[in-house]
Amino acid sequence: MDLQAFEPDKQLTDALALHVREMIQLGGEDPDREGLLKTPHRVGNALQFLTKGYSEDPEAIIRSALFEEDYRQMVVVKDIDFYSLCEHHMLPFFGKAHVAYIPNGRITGLSKIARVVDVFARRLQVQERMTTQIKDCIQQTLQPLGVMVVIEAEHLCMQMRGVQKQHAMTVTSDFTGAFTRQQTRDEFLKLIH
Repeated sequence: MDLQAFEPDKQLTDALALHVREMIQLGGEDPDREGLLKTPHRVGNALQFLTKGYSEDPEAIIRSALFEEDYRQMVVVKDIDFYSLCEHHMLPFFGKAHVAYIPNGRITGLSKIARVVDVFARRLQVQERMTTQIKDCIQQTLQPLGVMVVIEAEHLCMQMRGVQKQHAMTVTSDFTGAFTRQQTRDEFLKLIH
């Protein structure tokens, strides 16, 4: 996967840090304690990184590596690690995305599929929407014969709080075109497991 350096916006970090400092105080801690002095700025930088997907264009990523190719069999990129933030509690959820498409005269670089997953993961999210956004982006940009996305994730909002179920796994899927056929979906599911 292409690794790109991330540079947080200093002004935004400073603004976020003021709020984080207040949260620390409201939580009963001393924000001037040695271990917490730099925490507000660290959190400001981290939050910018964890939501950098808002400033990235996933369709442009796919278009940056489009190739004419007469290949009409399934292309699968599986076990794409991702990390996201649940929009309900701003706690992490993470896991693996599995993406397949059947080309219709055009393919894209394999790393671009993984980068599209990252763009949508690096936003405040729910897993269901993220699954559909990845599928829709690939379908609209590549116009393949079909797309299928399966995401398996653990949600810390379920593990650390609330029901506290440490081993619960959430699985979502969405598909278009050729993947509406059971046989095609079964082939994909066999390939990813």
